Amino acid sequence: MRRLLLLLLGLVLLRQGRGFEFVIDGEWEDEASHLQDHRERHKRAILTSEEQEDFEAIRGDDITVKSYKVESRITSRFAHTTVRSSVVNSGSKAQSIGFNVQIPKRAFITNFTMNVNGITFMGSVKEKTVARNLYAQARARGKAAGIVRANSQDMETFKTEVHVPPGSNIEFELHYQEMMHRKLGFYEHSLYLQPGRLVPQFQVDVYIYEPKGISTVQTTNTLGEELTQLIKMTSSKDKAHVVFKPNLQQQRKCDNCTGSAIDGVFSVRYDVTRDSNAGELQVSDGHFVQFFAPSNLSPLPKNIVFVIDVSGSMWGVKMKQTVEAMQAILDDLTIDDHFSIIDFNHNVRCWSEELVSGSSIQIADAKKYIQNIKPNGGTNINEALMRAVQMLVRASNQGLIDPRSVSMIILVSDGDPTVGEIKLSTIQKNVKRVMREEFSLFSLGIGFDVDYDFLERIAMENRGVAQRIYANHDAADQLRAFYSQVSSPLLRRITIQFPEDSVSDVTQNRFDKYFEGSELVVAGKVLPSDSNTLTSLTTASAARLDITLETDADTAELDTELAKQQHSFTGFAKQMWAYITIKQLISERSLAPTAAKKRKITQRIMALAVEHQFVTPLTALLVESEDATERLLADSPKDPKHGCCLGGGFGGGSASSGLVPVPVVYQPPPWVQMTTTAPPSQVAKGPEEWALPQQVNLVDNDPHFIIHLRRSDTNVCFNIDSKPGHILNLVSDSGAGLVVNGQLVGSKKMKKNKLNTYFGTISVYYQPDGVSLTVGTDSIAMTDGGNNHSFTWSATAEIVQDGVRISIVKNSHVSIVINNNIQVMVLLHRVWKKNPVSVDFLGIYIANDNQYSPLVHGLIGQFSRDPEPDVSVYDVHEGVDPLKREATMEVKGNRLHVTRGWQKDYRTDNTHGSNVYCWFVHNSGKGFIDGHYTDYIVPNLNSFLPTL
Repeated sequence: MRRLLLLLLGLVLLRQGRGFEFVIDGEWEDEASHLQDHRERHKRAILTSEEQEDFEAIRGDDITVKSYKVESRITSRFAHTTVRSSVVNSGSKAQSIGFNVQIPKRAFITNFTMNVNGITFMGSVKEKTVARNLYAQARARGKAAGIVRANSQDMETFKTEVHVPPGSNIEFELHYQEMMHRKLGFYEHSLYLQPGRLVPQFQVDVYIYEPKGISTVQTTNTLGEELTQLIKMTSSKDKAHVVFKPNLQQQRKCDNCTGSAIDGVFSVRYDVTRDSNAGELQVSDGHFVQFFAPSNLSPLPKNIVFVIDVSGSMWGVKMKQTVEAMQAILDDLTIDDHFSIIDFNHNVRCWSEELVSGSSIQIADAKKYIQNIKPNGGTNINEALMRAVQMLVRASNQGLIDPRSVSMIILVSDGDPTVGEIKLSTIQKNVKRVMREEFSLFSLGIGFDVDYDFLERIAMENRGVAQRIYANHDAADQLRAFYSQVSSPLLRRITIQFPEDSVSDVTQNRFDKYFEGSELVVAGKVLPSDSNTLTSLTTASAARLDITLETDADTAELDTELAKQQHSFTGFAKQMWAYITIKQLISERSLAPTAAKKRKITQRIMALAVEHQFVTPLTALLVESEDATERLLADSPKDPKHGCCLGGGFGGGSASSGLVPVPVVYQPPPWVQMTTTAPPSQVAKGPEEWALPQQVNLVDNDPHFIIHLRRSDTNVCFNIDSKPGHILNLVSDSGAGLVVNGQLVGSKKMKKNKLNTYFGTISVYYQPDGVSLTVGTDSIAMTDGGNNHSFTWSATAEIVQDGVRISIVKNSHVSIVINNNIQVMVLLHRVWKKNPVSVDFLGIYIANDNQYSPLVHGLIGQFSRDPEPDVSVYDVHEGVDPLKREATMEVKGNRLHVTRGWQKDYRTDNTHGSNVYCWFVHNSGKGFIDGHYTDYIVPNLNSFLPTL
């Protein structure tokens, strides 16, 4: 049998309707290449619409495709996809049979095998020079024939051909891996299905396993309504399976047609369950992955300078689509945002020389300006970007913008500079020199005339990302989609750190921004330890406040779960770490300042790629027969977008973007030590500097009040028997601007003809800073002015704003410290969910030495006024219950019958509590509190108490 087998990774270039093939060396262009002729510098590999229409997964004139199967296993956002096909040359002559697969640009091919009439060709990734030398030896012996891998809008096409005699059986199998990137609140996994013919066994399976749970999963496709109805999906809490398995008749374009109707994109979109804003930490196979995608935070205000290319090459569809997109983008701006527009050709013009607010009047004027732009002339990118940076610097220096806002430049261009400074490396240096650390540059390259490598470099170097916009009918949609991803920044200066000696080889762990709907990802290796828990600490700045979040993970739990899953990808963490690391190294390599640095990074990329079997721009897939006499070679095509983006997606900023590296290690702050896997009695024994003083006033259980009178060192107790829904004022200090209120909830049913009530919600409102904290049994909500932020009990966190510090200890308590002189703690009580009577409730503990104004009042606050009420207890005698003595108490001019007993303080033991002995005042504290308890019922959670 004559076998000519070669996998040659190259590019298809389409120029003047003719196709050319050439071998890629896998190296990026150096600086000299940027000075070459314009036509040579801008070779770009694309598939035209005609090619897309002509695409077939299996090619051959007289062949039988027995099967075509695609299986994707997605575990924790990492996908391993396998494409298999079995083909027979059913013709009477030898012929070439092709196997073509479109794979996402972000993916790395990990293996390709072929079995031709029982001879197996196995793939292995090697350094490119090694692979090419081995391949050249085979080619010299005549053992070679060829293949092309090309590029399209979002995909790369892997094409393989094998020349075989009649009756031959061929089996193809391709593997590739990719990390799912979250965009606009979803992960999307896309498969391009174009078999080109009817297939007896055609099947697509997508298995998803997310340990924390799947919140939503859906399928989208462009296959048509009839085929869509054949897609079946089953899902549970943490797993989903999507299957598409049309039979021969269902595949036909019509009842009597021989052509296949399957031609389109099959996508699965999903998102995961997030039980806290602290993120999700997973540990498996000696590696960890930290996912961070907080929500329920108010967006930061934006300062945007739109820099738009209006040179002659933008004439026509490009400009029309850009104007259409800008109209919608401008509508998205709010009154808190500031913006301006710079348009440039050979000249640079500003719609407004200064940033202006996003008012309706300014938006309308900007729209009119955009509408009247007429493209012409050359391209002066350097001057346009300099003006944009100067505008942001001026606004910052003059204090016109919020110091916590996000400042960005969005550049839209379709070509290279032709006017002013035209040397790309100089422009890159100029931009880097004037950009401040708090500014970001996002580059959008329209079409293929633009040098995308350059746009990507200046974006990555300045804490942004680049994206190619394809100049077709939906370019406006592409521009709007990009803007949607950066339109809602939620956090700035995010850092994710780990305890000392717990991890190593950590990927980028500092990020300039986090945008709503995206996700930041950090991965690394877990070092051997006696502890079975890994902890991470995330710090970030939100609107008006600073946040610290803690999360942890059991180091063995996930591997145990993965072993039980039939369709999970057990090696996901290790491969994801390598995937992110290689992507970041590729980005660093493109920005390397010296040749020596570049060589060092190159060696690291090659070593990792070979170890983890990734086909990258520096490695190749060598496919050999079992006796190694016949070889095929697969390189990675040079496409400017292939290695563009970091694991964190939008908002990450590259590792070389000018952010000062931060150590991976953190020293746990005192309050973090309060979280532990120990019993609650040990959890609450946090450091003294964060603990409430021993003597407190408290309300807990149903609801029992304990008031400690410091001067007489006496504890007095009383209950309040009110109704569910009532809001009771506990502290009201109009002088200090402080309110503490609690809303009652009832038990599920009556017990002994009495419906017990508990505090289900506690509100602490500090008027001077406009901060309101509402603590419920399910979540903790914070508002400050117009900003709303939400946190859960399932993660330890610290939030600091002005003089207010809030500390959440996971599933335990919330501490609120105001100006270091007022302390309040809210304790969480959880009951068995199926308990027929009890409900979750809260206890509140207020420091006895809080410094209020003389105007303080409330059920608890009144006992902090000077002078403290005099209490006299006498005539102590045995009561009806021999364990509870009775007495007479004189207080506030009242003579009360009291009983000696005890209530519970749950700070040191959340389950059983510790006894606090006190004199109990009956009838809802009547005579001990001012007025009647109903006088303390207020209309809203933030209401001050009227003067009694």
